[in-house]
Amino acid sequence: MSADLNPSAAVAGPAPSRWGAFGSVAFTVIWIASVLSNVGTAMFDTASGWLITSLDANPMIVSLVQVAVSLPLFLFTLPAGALADVIDSRRLLIAVELAILAVSVIFAGLVSLGLATPALLLATTFLLGVGGALTSPAWGATIPLLVPKEDLDSATALNGVGFNLGRAAGPALGGLVIAAMGVAVPFWVFAASNAVIVASLIWWRKPRKAAESLPAERLVSAVRAGVRHAANNPYLGATLIRVLAFFPFASAYLALLPLLARDQISGGPQTYGILLGAVGVGAVGGALALRWLKDELGPDRLVATGSVGAAFALVLFGVAREPIAAVCACLLAGASWTMVLSKLYVSAQVALPDWARGRGLAVFLSFIFGATTVGSAVWGKLSAMQGLPVAYFVAAAGVILGIPLTWRWKLQTGVGLDLSPVAHWREPIVRRTVENNQGPVLAVVEYRVEDKNRAEFLGAIDELGHARRRDGAYAWGLYEDVADAGRFIETFTIDSWLELMHERERVTNADEMLKSRIHRLLVEEPHITLSVSSERPHRHWRNNIGTTG
Repeated sequence: MSADLNPSAAVAGPAPSRWGAFGSVAFTVIWIASVLSNVGTAMFDTASGWLITSLDANPMIVSLVQVAVSLPLFLFTLPAGALADVIDSRRLLIAVELAILAVSVIFAGLVSLGLATPALLLATTFLLGVGGALTSPAWGATIPLLVPKEDLDSATALNGVGFNLGRAAGPALGGLVIAAMGVAVPFWVFAASNAVIVASLIWWRKPRKAAESLPAERLVSAVRAGVRHAANNPYLGATLIRVLAFFPFASAYLALLPLLARDQISGGPQTYGILLGAVGVGAVGGALALRWLKDELGPDRLVATGSVGAAFALVLFGVAREPIAAVCACLLAGASWTMVLSKLYVSAQVALPDWARGRGLAVFLSFIFGATTVGSAVWGKLSAMQGLPVAYFVAAAGVILGIPLTWRWKLQTGVGLDLSPVAHWREPIVRRTVENNQGPVLAVVEYRVEDKNRAEFLGAIDELGHARRRDGAYAWGLYEDVADAGRFIETFTIDSWLELMHERERVTNADEMLKSRIHRLLVEEPHITLSVSSERPHRHWRNNIGTTG
């Protein structure tokens, strides 16, 4: 709940509680702790941005703070998504939050003693970013455990409110505290807020989980399956392209904001805090605007509108010489960023089946964090060479150009796409015991097709190949018998017998409809053969050269 991004799909069921998610004591306690943590995190970010300009005002060094935040999120979010699926999320959260608490206390002490350096600040920010990457998917997996299913919508909405409250209040508080009590105090507040989170997680007891039908996936296999699914999901792929058209350029305003506050408008820490607070207020406004704009415009035009707003905000940043102009730019930037991010997130979410949602969203977040990392470094370098206004204007041009260049990749609404699991499948017939870790497994499927259906069959089987790869298969291929017209052989490989069992459970209703379409084109039912790689004894080569005595 300390992350901005969390699942928000509507859940049907009994009528929600009159208090919504606040009807759950566990949710209420952890939500309050999360809001305090969000405020502490925003104060930390404010103090970090101001501290780095005090230690080294070089634009490249200042922009590296944003790089240090986003780079670990890019590197570790995907394995963290798989990790949250295969181990207990509460224990993972407690362990990582304790590590974050230790790092934050050490750094706060160094700042208090006047021993902080740019390198130490960047290293600390990087380590905290690693912690954020490891906890973000686990927080997303925890929300459904805190409330009944009928209150899940309320919980996710309140989680977004809590995050934006932190973004709005934390920076202003951070700026005031820095001005009144010194730059070290926000770092101690951040450490205290993490202690509150740890205490709330230790107090909470996770409900017992029903027994799984299959053993949990292995971590490495889970990561591979997530990557394969993302690479073969065209709906997610379209969303990722739109991510790359916006975030590398829009990231300029966050990366360069400390320099704008300090140099371009000659403000102090209070001004910087107010600017960050204005970003948070703008984000709340953008979230409220989504409630009526989404129906009026639709996802593609809404993202285009947000992109135009972000470009205009970047131009305002470039020309701002007074605080009021910068505040207006921050309000518009926060609203635009939230509108675009929300619609892209929903598009990614509805493009993913249940089994791949955590890992697929981790890929989506990795793209955002990677784009932000690269963009922040580029804008820092460009502003060091050409000045802040030029960097802002180039970034604005990039946002605008991205709209027509990526328009043909449409965002998803979930309409007409049934990604719910089939929920019934036949166990494969085996004549001997096969261990879960045995593999790889080779699947061979034989089809017989009439010549009049050949072209339609080839088109449909190509779609099925993408579905197989999305569900965990690799080395997929289709072969036509040169001596027997109409006989086709489909082959694909799966990592292990356990992964094969998981692959069969991942089949969606959309996949089943495709298979039914293929079966209508066949002369007879397809014949399926599953083969497991046999374990062969290692050969021991002996040296046959005799020894001389």
